[in-house]
This record gives sequence, structure tokens and C-alpha cells, in this order.
Amino acid sequence: MNIMPISESQLSDWLALRSLLWPDHEETHLQEMRQLVTQAHRLQLLAYTDTQQAIAMLEASIRYEYVNGTQTSPVAFLEGIYVLPEYRRSGIATGLVQHVEIWAKQFACTEFASDAALDNQISHAMHRALGFHETERVVYFKKNIV
Repeated sequence: MNIMPISESQLSDWLALRSLLWPDHEETHLQEMRQLVTQAHRLQLLAYTDTQQAIAMLEASIRYEYVNGTQTSPVAFLEGIYVLPEYRRSGIATGLVQHVEIWAKQFACTEFASDAALDNQISHAMHRALGFHETERVVYFKKNIV
């Protein structure tokens, strides 16, 4: 397995994996991706097999605003991670997360946070397997102003 930061030439691999993670946002992926690769406090990684098949992606950021459940600032934040189903439970997500932890140290981060939907039990199990622990549960509300 080979893990590397995403370059402009790998946008199609990233897009394919990103679309599997967030299928409801396909129309905005390319625009967001082009913005993300220009930001120094953002990290995007791809994992490839030895035969150069893209099998996983990760997006992370450095957040300076308050992050629920943390005590410090800045905080490394796992924005998204996706591993093709047939490659799960083989250490790929662990390798991706370790890259983020090394990268985050240059920003003086001492905490790494993430979130998941309340009903996403698969994500909860993955987070625990990666060494994250649950800090709180939150329900968000909104009201339209008319």
C-alpha cells in the first residue's frame, strides 16, 4: 500500500472515492476539491495498491474554532475517510490516520477530533478501532427565518 497527498493529476481517483463517501453532493465535489488542494491547513490523502488502484481517501483539516469535545486549539479534524469495502480491516485507515497525526504536529495540534451521524454505527466502530473515543452526542436544530 502506498499513501500520498493528492495532486492535481489524481483528481479522478479522489472524485471516485469521495463520491462513494458523499453520494448526495456529486454536483459540488469538483469545485470543493479544487478549493481544498490550495489550502495549507487542509490535507487530502489517497491510498493505492501496489498495482496503482486507488482504494482509500482521507480529508483532514486544522480547525482553530472550538471543536466539540476538545480542550485545545488548534485541533486536527478528520473531515472524511473512505476505504473500499474489500480493503477494510486491513490497516489502511490506520495508516491514513497516522499520516494526519504526523502532519498535524506541524500546527502544534495535540488533539485529533472527528464526528459521525448518530445512527452511523459502522463509522462509530471504525473511530473506536482507530483510537478515537466518544466525547458527546449532539442534535443540531435550525429554524428558517421568513
